[in-house]
Amino acid sequence: MSRTIPVDLPGRAYDVTVCSGCLQQAGGVLAALGGVSGVTVVADAAVAGLYGATVMDSICAAGLPANLIEIPSGESSKNLATYGQVMDRLFSLKPAFDRKAAVVALGGGVTGDLAGFVAATALRGVRWVQCPTTLLADVDASVGGKTAVDHPAGKNLIGAFHQPSAVLIDVDTLATLPERELRSGLAECIKHGFIRDASLLDTIEAHADALLAREPDLMAEFIARNVAIKAAVVVEDEKESGRRADLNYGHTIGHGIEAFAGYTQMTHGEAVSLGMVAAARVAAGRGLVGEAFVTRTERICRRMGLPVRRAGLNFDAIWQIIQHDKKNIGGKVRMVLPVAPGEVDIYDDITEGQVRAAVEFIGKK
Repeated sequence: MSRTIPVDLPGRAYDVTVCSGCLQQAGGVLAALGGVSGVTVVADAAVAGLYGATVMDSICAAGLPANLIEIPSGESSKNLATYGQVMDRLFSLKPAFDRKAAVVALGGGVTGDLAGFVAATALRGVRWVQCPTTLLADVDASVGGKTAVDHPAGKNLIGAFHQPSAVLIDVDTLATLPERELRSGLAECIKHGFIRDASLLDTIEAHADALLAREPDLMAEFIARNVAIKAAVVVEDEKESGRRADLNYGHTIGHGIEAFAGYTQMTHGEAVSLGMVAAARVAAGRGLVGEAFVTRTERICRRMGLPVRRAGLNFDAIWQIIQHDKKNIGGKVRMVLPVAPGEVDIYDDITEGQVRAAVEFIGKK
């Protein structure tokens, strides 16, 4: 069964399709955009070996010229150097890459962010289609038009908003997803529950085993439900001038920890899990939630195999990274904090002491 979630942005509306075998529809979707002169698929090297032929065959079957550019796997490749290499390849293509060409992002969040930034900036912007292959990208990075690369000063500091023309989420790709990456994606699903839908947290707790077992029908419904939450927030606030910042719950301290670890020691979802526990700890310290909220956060994350403690954290280094967080305004650290299950608010008076206490809390054994 196919599920379609509309992202109804004025003048930039598109559909997110969730189904089995979606990747085989890529060519038809691109052809339906109209006037596409050619397609360049940007793919994670590992994913290209698994699904590159399926997507390329579909594009060629639709009568569109197609090229494939592979990028190294992992967050460490999401930088200006790799971006420049992709651009070099793009502008050496024959026939020439032009403004009617389209880009396809095939892979996880790293690929989507990088390929989307390429699409946003090549020739001042071309159309692109997201084909995510990880749960994390399915429910988060593929929807909303955020594109970026990392900088040594912090994660996703160089980027642009550029909405895709379509998103194809093929649930079959979860079969080849490493267990650790599955759990990483579940962290963003937990986040959605905490910021918008408390009943989603109940679903996660009640069906933890089936989710971890990737039960196909449940996963399709679960992904569609999470995409709908993300899409609603994006439509409400496309450029993150207001409530879209809620999606950064767990990310302020989480990104600091992830950058401190060099993006190689933990997955994004693992960092977000730690960040959610830290945010809950900050909120409890301010009297916004009780200790039971912190305990439940830890219980849900642990149940999905996500970390809630991390030894060896250096607060001073993490605090320095947090100073460059994109949500900060006027030099003040802003954080999304919970006020109840399914409800958060944004606070711009976060102190160094509050963050220190939270980092020390998750640093305990």
